[in-house]
Amino acid sequence: MTSLRFREDGSFRVLQMADVQDGPDVLPDTIRLIREAIREADPDLVVFTGDQIRGYDPAYIDTFLRRRGEEPGARVRAVTEIEAKIRGIKRHPVIRKVSDRVADRLTEAGKPVPAALLDPDTVTNAVAAAGADSTDVITTSEVGDSVETSPTPETVSTLVYSTQSGKASPAHETPATLDELMNETREKVRRTFSGFLGPVVEAGVPFAATYGNHDFQCGILADEQDDIYREYPGCLNPDDSLEPGTFALPVESSDGSGRVAMSVMMVNSGDYAGKPEENDAQYPAYVVNPRGLDLADADGYGTPTPKAIEWLGSVQTELGERNGDGKPVPAIAFQHIPPQEFYDCLKEVPTWTPNAVEGARTHAGRCYVLNHEVCRPGSRLGEAIGCADENVGEVDALREAGGYFALFCGHDHKNSFVGHVHDIDLGYAPTCGFECYGPKSRYRGIRLFEFHESNPAGYVTRMLTWGNLVGRYSSNELRVWFEDHCVTGAVSARNELRRPQVFAVVAGAMSLGFIAIIRSLIKAAR
Repeated sequence: MTSLRFREDGSFRVLQMADVQDGPDVLPDTIRLIREAIREADPDLVVFTGDQIRGYDPAYIDTFLRRRGEEPGARVRAVTEIEAKIRGIKRHPVIRKVSDRVADRLTEAGKPVPAALLDPDTVTNAVAAAGADSTDVITTSEVGDSVETSPTPETVSTLVYSTQSGKASPAHETPATLDELMNETREKVRRTFSGFLGPVVEAGVPFAATYGNHDFQCGILADEQDDIYREYPGCLNPDDSLEPGTFALPVESSDGSGRVAMSVMMVNSGDYAGKPEENDAQYPAYVVNPRGLDLADADGYGTPTPKAIEWLGSVQTELGERNGDGKPVPAIAFQHIPPQEFYDCLKEVPTWTPNAVEGARTHAGRCYVLNHEVCRPGSRLGEAIGCADENVGEVDALREAGGYFALFCGHDHKNSFVGHVHDIDLGYAPTCGFECYGPKSRYRGIRLFEFHESNPAGYVTRMLTWGNLVGRYSSNELRVWFEDHCVTGAVSARNELRRPQVFAVVAGAMSLGFIAIIRSLIKAAR
C-alpha cells in the first residue's frame, strides 16, 4: 500500500469530495469538476466522504435496499418508481418472487402448495427448460384450478408463466434470479466507481473512501464495495480495517524517518437509526416523507458504532507507540453524517430572518443562521444540519483522545461552512455531484486542505467550486435549478420563502394576481 508523506517543502494537500451521489453513468459535469479540481490542487490524497452511490437511483430498482437487512427490491421508494417510469426503466420479475406469488395465490384459494414450487432450483430449472422467449409472466389471477399435487418441472413452468398470448416477453420482463440481478448491480457499481475515480486514477493520486446513508441502498453493502474500490490503483482502503470505512491514514514526515507527523482518519458514521421492526412500522411514513425525494430520513440518521468511537482513542495510542513517544499525533477526521455539535456553529434567530434555515428533527421548529463569530469567512449555510437524533459522544471522544484538530463531513449538500467550537474545527464540503439536490451550480465543489508539517492544525482550507474552475452554469441548469429550489414539504417551503429573491418573486406574483382580481371585480361591477 502507498505510504503518505509530507513533501520536501513540508506541505501535504488533501481534496475532500462529498456526495458524488450518482448512478452507473456519472454525469460529465461531475467528472469535469473532479478533473479540474485535481488539476488546480495537485493533491497528495483524495478522500471521498460517503454517498458516492445514488443507491435509490432507478438503475438499482431491482436490488434497492431501504434499510440493511431487507430483501433487495422489496420496498422501492415511490419517487424511484416515478423516476423509473420517466426514464423508461422497468423492473425485472424475480423467479423466486414470481413463484412466491403463485404459492400465495394457491394458499388463498385453500389449495396445497406443491413442494416443487417452493424449491428455487426446481423453479429456476423449469423456467430455463420452458424458455422465456414465447411466454409472459403470470399474474396472481391466472393461477390454474387444477394443481393438487407436486407438479413436474413442466407444470411448474406453467404456474410461473402464462402462455396465453404467445408473444415474446420484453427483456425487462424476463425473470431473473436474485443472484443475476445482484451481479448486474455489481457491474453498475463498478461503472459508477470508474466514472468518478477516472480523473483520480489518471492523475495517479492515492484515494480513500468511507460510506454514507445511500451507498448501501443499491444492494451492495459496504464490505463488498470496499473490495471493489481496491480493484482500482491508488486505493488506500485497507482490507483489515476496524470496519468498512473506518481506518487511519498516517502521513509520515518529509525527512524519510517514518515518523507519523499527522494522520487522516476515515470514520464510517452509519446510515439510519432504528431497529428493523421499528422501520417496518414506519415504512408508510418513509414513502411519503417530506424529504423523501432525496434524503429519506423518516427513521432518523445513524451514528458511528461504539467500537468506532472507542477506536478514535485507541488508534491515537497506536500511533503514539509507533512514534515511540506515546503522544497523540495531529489528526483530522472525515466522515459522512455530522454529529449534533455542528448546530453549535449556528445561532438561533427569529422565524422570518432572511436566509435562515429551519432545524431538522431534534432541532425542528427553530431557525438558524451561521454564527460568524465562530465560522470562517466564506462559510455557507444552505440547509438544516441532518444529524442523528442521538448524541453518542463522538466530539467528546475526539477531544479526550487528543491530537484531533478537525472533523469534516458531507451529507448536507448545500452546506460548506467551517466553525470552531469545543476546541475543534467542524466543517463541511458540499456536494460535488450534479445528479442530486444541492446548491446552484457555481457553489457545487470540492474542498481543498493544505497542511504544513510544522503545524498541521494550522491548515488552510478553501472551496474549489464549479464557478471558480469552470463557469457560472452547468450543462443542465434547469435540473440544477429544480434541485436547488425543489419544495418537498412545509419546512422546505418556509426555507424557500426566507430567501429574499424567492420571496420577492412570490410577493410580486401574488401582487399581480391580486391586482388582476380587483380589476376583474371592478369590470364585473360596471
